[in-house]
Amino acid sequence: MSERDRLAQADSGEQPWRAWGPYLSERAWGTVREDYSEHGTAWDYFPHDHARSRAYRWNDDGMAGICDDRQTFCFALALWNGKDPILKERMFGLGGDGGNHGEDAKDYWWYEDSTPTHSWMRWRYHYPQAEFPYDQLVRVNGQRSRTESEYELVDTGIFDQDRFWAVTVDYAKAGPQDMCIAITVSNRGPEKATLHVLPTLWFRNTWAWGLPNRPMPSLSGTPGRIAGRHRSIGHITLDAEGEPPALVCDNETNAQRLWGLPGRSPYPKDGINDFLISDMPTVNPSGVGTKGALHYEITCAPGESRTIRLRLAQTDAPAPPPGPGGEYLGEEWTAVMRDRLAEADAFFGEIIPAAASADEAAVARQGIAGLMWGKQFYHFDVKQWLVGDPANSPPPPGRRYGRNNGWWHMNSFDVISMPDPWEYPWYAAWDLAFHCVSISRVDPGFAKSQLLLLLREWYMHPNGQIPAYEWSFGDVNPPVHAWAALRVFEIDGGRDYDFLSRIMHKLLLNFTWWVNRKDVGGNNVFEGGFLGLDNVGPFDRSAALPVAGVLEQSDGTGWMAMYALNLLDMAIILALHDRAYEDMATKFFEHFTYIAEAAYRQGLWDEEDSFFYDVLRLPDGHKVPLKARSIVGLLPLAATTRLTSDTLNRLPEVNARVRWMLHNQTDYGDVISARRLGGADRRRQRLLSMVGQDQLLRILARLLDPEEFLSPYGLRTLSRSHLEKPFTVSLGGSDFTVGYEPAESTSGLFGGNSNWRGPVWMPVNYLLVEALREFAEFYGEDLRVEYPTGSQTKVSLSEVADDLARRLIALFVPDETGHRPIYGATTLFQTHPDWKDLIAFPEYFHGDNGAGLGAWHQTGWSALVVDLILTLHDPRKNP
Repeated sequence: MSERDRLAQADSGEQPWRAWGPYLSERAWGTVREDYSEHGTAWDYFPHDHARSRAYRWNDDGMAGICDDRQTFCFALALWNGKDPILKERMFGLGGDGGNHGEDAKDYWWYEDSTPTHSWMRWRYHYPQAEFPYDQLVRVNGQRSRTESEYELVDTGIFDQDRFWAVTVDYAKAGPQDMCIAITVSNRGPEKATLHVLPTLWFRNTWAWGLPNRPMPSLSGTPGRIAGRHRSIGHITLDAEGEPPALVCDNETNAQRLWGLPGRSPYPKDGINDFLISDMPTVNPSGVGTKGALHYEITCAPGESRTIRLRLAQTDAPAPPPGPGGEYLGEEWTAVMRDRLAEADAFFGEIIPAAASADEAAVARQGIAGLMWGKQFYHFDVKQWLVGDPANSPPPPGRRYGRNNGWWHMNSFDVISMPDPWEYPWYAAWDLAFHCVSISRVDPGFAKSQLLLLLREWYMHPNGQIPAYEWSFGDVNPPVHAWAALRVFEIDGGRDYDFLSRIMHKLLLNFTWWVNRKDVGGNNVFEGGFLGLDNVGPFDRSAALPVAGVLEQSDGTGWMAMYALNLLDMAIILALHDRAYEDMATKFFEHFTYIAEAAYRQGLWDEEDSFFYDVLRLPDGHKVPLKARSIVGLLPLAATTRLTSDTLNRLPEVNARVRWMLHNQTDYGDVISARRLGGADRRRQRLLSMVGQDQLLRILARLLDPEEFLSPYGLRTLSRSHLEKPFTVSLGGSDFTVGYEPAESTSGLFGGNSNWRGPVWMPVNYLLVEALREFAEFYGEDLRVEYPTGSQTKVSLSEVADDLARRLIALFVPDETGHRPIYGATTLFQTHPDWKDLIAFPEYFHGDNGAGLGAWHQTGWSALVVDLILTLHDPRKNP
């Protein structure tokens, strides 16, 4: 069976091939869901030190973990090198207030491979053989300031002389709920070493909270086997080669360790940890509980490897033991592993263009793997969380008026694409929209379901707002949902009109919410706050302004112009099949023109500087432009689309309205350009854009200037001119400054764990590359610009777009010296054969040298590089 056959069966409901997957998060501690504190101190309320001992309320975590799509059971890997003070059951990192640049994972792991149905997956981890320096990482990072780099695990010298274990976990499905597993450990060090390997199976704790109809399930362990029974899934069995002893405890909180109180079980969640490391009697001698591990103690010579064979299967009735020498873990297991890998190779061979280089193909495949491993089970009933559980003490009363108190309707119990399984193990609305574009290249069914999910009644607020993220569902993310839906529709073949109409109906509610809530003056220019760009402005755009007034935002206005055009495009596509949508097309055509014209009328466009700026409108009517040249002023370029004469002729009402506007509302003519296409038929097309040709060329002169926005690796988010000339504005007796910072932020503004004052960010770069392609389709090869600015070389806009795509791709592939820009000056990552071809997908990138920054597994939107690779080498893949 091919991977495409499995996708078809999953989409049709014939077989639940997506039921099991890597849906177990890398981190559940330090999340909002697990926080029951009075003041929302999530990192302190449930720290890493509690994670091994405390049962999670909402969802679990683990290394290389898988679970079912309801997270009834969980399977993950635990390791012990014989020296660490605790089992390595989860990745370590610093909380938001522990790192000098915010939360920061310290372990090194990679998502190497995954098909969309998870029929084949590969995960890799490098585990130090010396004692893991937990305290040192906390102490040194705590001592460093924001102006210093982060202190990483590699900086401790713990990997010197290759003293680490390379641990690989492979998964291959023999059936939808039958998984073959290989755990391979390789001693990379110079001496013989011993490693404890503990494949672990447990049930998520749903029974300890006092809720009705939540009986406790059970696991039992015998040598080489852990068998469980749960009323929701029936029987589940983990079988292993050999006869490793089974260690069983309960997935219950160790209240004695944490708070000095009696617990629910003498064999609590950390029982296996305490049994192995402290020789305590904390595993059940009868081998019964709700968490169990099979214990392998493996000794390898230098360079030696050992593979453990496992099989995890769900059955209606108890499964008989496989018996020694059988096919279950022998020839049949081997054939499943071999066949699934071959099918994955064939699947990706169809997806990735043959013209892509081997390095680009590796980036694309690992990027897709990160997207697939980023699918996480997410459970959060906000009402239950606010009022508390019957079996626990009531939360502090103030929580009912604190974080997310206006989102009582929200109830998540789904597998969702996450930005990063460790640093951001919760969905973010605008991140998810970008994820879905790349995901649709391999699994359009899942991508469409994700976009629809956030618009369902148990997610979208009754007032029409899309939830942002769990730290504050009421924050405002850029409105890119419609854009993503259009791209997914087009990538999927442009035939699923049911999907497009369903999503458009819900987006009408959200568009109306934006118009009613984020246009205070009713003048078609928009606010919105930080809008995903954290510290891009001189002050926090989501906080109270330094003086009385309204901040009219160029990015908010540009986003809304783009939103109107996206809905216009949707309405036109649907109107060509159902004329009832033609009225909606005319509505969004007109709304776009109002927004575009208002950007000029209200002073967002600065004629002298040839740039869009945010404008602070004071109560007396005076306007203060915030003249920091940033991505804020470039985003209006993304608001562009084309209408051909063929389309307009098939939609007479839209055509008539366009003509009427041009003849009777001459103020709007500048945002509606006309041009004849080349070729024999000389068809006419119209460009709807916030900028005409003159403004476009003037903006591009800055955009393509290496001393401003053009980096060797894409487009910076702040002009490099602000390195020598920071922008400062005086308001309310205080000065607020924005200067060019190409790397980590030196400011704590809006959390301080990301930086939009100079680095390269993939999502906005992707949108601008797409916009340039759209302009190129309209203006053709005749319009040529100097590229780079000052070079005296003239090229077409399509050539500019292609070169920008190559610069972004170059972040990830080795240069002429064999170094990947993302790994900066870290020699181990750049040159060591065990490290250099394992690709990270950082959150953002140094504005001058391309080094990766921020979250290290943010494959979500950094995986847009996959789409850039596909479209660059096969233009037919460009929707």
